[in-house]
Amino acid sequence: MPPIPGSGLAKGLAVTLRTMTKRTVTAQYPDVQPELPPRTRGVIGLFEENCTVCMLCARECPDWCIYIDSHKETVPAAAPGGRERSRNVLDRFAIDFALCMYCGICIEVCPFDALFWSPEFEYAETDIHELTHERDKLREWMWTVPEPPALDPGAEEPKEIAAARKTADKLQAQEAKEAAEAQEAEQSRPGETPGRAPGQAPGRAPGQAPGRAPGQAPEAEGQE
Repeated sequence: MPPIPGSGLAKGLAVTLRTMTKRTVTAQYPDVQPELPPRTRGVIGLFEENCTVCMLCARECPDWCIYIDSHKETVPAAAPGGRERSRNVLDRFAIDFALCMYCGICIEVCPFDALFWSPEFEYAETDIHELTHERDKLREWMWTVPEPPALDPGAEEPKEIAAARKTADKLQAQEAKEAAEAQEAEQSRPGETPGRAPGQAPGRAPGQAPGRAPGQAPEAEGQE
């Protein structure tokens, strides 16, 4: 059946009429801050303590807007006769937000959780050079990173927690087994008569000579 001429126009006007009858809601920004979802891609924060200068974020960035400089330091041996080790020390970590396209690849590839999204978006500058945030500025954005949302009740338990729980249960079972074995060994040990010193003959008080009643004076030598 061919479409009725003007049906598309009628549908469009119906949508317009429904919208006209609804109450208009205006966002009073900047007087009222918008309620942003927790995963809003506003700005990237750096948790410097977790950064190992692996350079994954800089290599995977499609815009090449991450700049990292570092140097190596020698760490003395922890024990005598041990081997010295070298580690990377971060000198510079900067992100040029004038080039960043907010794809989030750097955050996804970071193996040590050193980069996080912050919902803050009010960092416009009059000078484009000010949009390159050094590590001190990136560290300040960490204070605005929201807490991670709670896990879904039906989600699988993280591997780290499951492994830790398995180890704790195994250790607890081993301790319970050792305690049961110790208690069983103590019960199977032959018991001693209560109130008798070790090595004391039955029915004899401590220090009593054989063949003499308690409280009896010792007989004189040679007495018939």
